[in-house]
Amino acid sequence: MSNRRYYEDAYTTQFQANVVEKIIENKRQGLILDETYFYPESGGQPADWGKINGRSLTHISIRESDEAVVHWLDGDMGDVQVVTAVIDWPRRFDHMQQHTGQHILSQAFIQIAEAETLSFHLTENNLTIDVDRVDMTEAEITAVELRANQAVWANHPITVRFVTQDDVASLPLRKVPPVRNGRLRLIDIENYDLTACGGTHVSHTGSVGLIKIVKQEKRGDKTRIEFCCGNRALQDYAQKHTIVSDLTAELTTSAAEIMPSIIKIRQENKEAQRTIKKQKEALMTVEAQQIIANSIQIGTTTVVKQTFAEDSPTDLRALAAQLTKQEGLIILFGQSGKRTQLLFSRSGNVSADMNQLLQAALAQMGDGGGGGSPQSAQGGGPAHTSQEVTDALDAAQSKLEKMLSS
Repeated sequence: MSNRRYYEDAYTTQFQANVVEKIIENKRQGLILDETYFYPESGGQPADWGKINGRSLTHISIRESDEAVVHWLDGDMGDVQVVTAVIDWPRRFDHMQQHTGQHILSQAFIQIAEAETLSFHLTENNLTIDVDRVDMTEAEITAVELRANQAVWANHPITVRFVTQDDVASLPLRKVPPVRNGRLRLIDIENYDLTACGGTHVSHTGSVGLIKIVKQEKRGDKTRIEFCCGNRALQDYAQKHTIVSDLTAELTTSAAEIMPSIIKIRQENKEAQRTIKKQKEALMTVEAQQIIANSIQIGTTTVVKQTFAEDSPTDLRALAAQLTKQEGLIILFGQSGKRTQLLFSRSGNVSADMNQLLQAALAQMGDGGGGGSPQSAQGGGPAHTSQEVTDALDAAQSKLEKMLSS
C-alpha cells in the first residue's frame, strides 16, 4: 500500500519514488509507488493531474483490495524502478481552495442557520453542498456567506492531525466518517472548525481568498448550495462584471438601474406585442374579406381557393381558422416556395372529406405527403412553382365537385 504523503503535505509538487508494482489493464499501465503526493479521486474530490517521467497521467485511483494508489499512464513506460513525478499545481491549488472553502462554509451554515452538511461534490466547474434545511431565508443565506468570509479574512491556521477511534468521542467533530486503519485524519481550522477529511487543503484560511454562494435550490428535504472559492470566485466575478458592463453600455444606465430598465423594456415589449396582435387581427380580417370576395360557389358551398407566394407573411392556419367560423365554407390553401405547403379545412356543417382532397392535390404534385381528418388536413413537399401549386388546388377542387354532386 502506498504511503500517501499528501495527507501531511499538500504543497509538494515534485518528488521521486520507487515503483513497487506494475499493472497492465486495457492497454494502460498502472504504477504503484512506495509513496505518493498525488491525490486519487475520492471523497467527492477529483484526482490530481500531472506527469511521471514526463508522461501524462490519465487517472489516479484507489485499488479496493488494499487501498493502494494506482497511477494510470497511457501505454507502457517500460522497466523503470525509480520515477520522477510532477503534480499539476494550478489544478491542485484550485482543489485545495475549493475543499477548504467547503469546510469553512459548512461550519458557517451550522453557526448561522443550524444546517448540517449532508454531502459535498467538487468537479472541474462546479462546487456544491447539500444541507438539511429547506426553509432558510435570503437573510440567513447572506449571513452564512458573510460568516464564512469572516473566517477567511481571519486567516486561521489549518493543521492536520491523526487520532484513534478512542479519541473520537472526546472531540467536537462536525463529521465522523468510518475510521481507516485505526486512525482518523482531522482537518483543524484553529478556533473555527474540526472535521475528519481525507482531501487536500490550504495551510491558512486566507489562502481561500473568497467564498461566494451563487445559487441555492430546494431538493426534496434538503437545499443544494452552489458556491465558488478563490480563483473560481474571481473568474465568476470577472464574467459577471463583463456582463454588467455590457448591459450598462447597451442600456446607457448605471448598474443599479439595470433591472428597472429591463423591467421597463419588458413592459414596453408586451405593449408592442399586444399592438402587433391587434394589427394582425385587423389585417387578417381585411384579407379574409378580400379572399371571400374572390371565392367560388359549388352548390350551396362556398369554396375559398388561393395560392400564396413564398414570401407571403400570412399565417395560413390562423386565416383558415378565422374563415371556417362561417358556415358552408371550404378552404383550399397552398403556398409555393422552397417547401410547398397545403392546408385544407372546412366549416362544421360541410360534409366533404378534407383528407381525400389533400391526397388528390398531392397526387397532382407527384410528390410530398401529409394527412389529416375529414375536418382538416395539411401536407406538402419539395419546392414547386406557384402555377404547380395552383394546379394541385385545381385537382382538389375537381375532387370536391364530384363529392358534392354525388
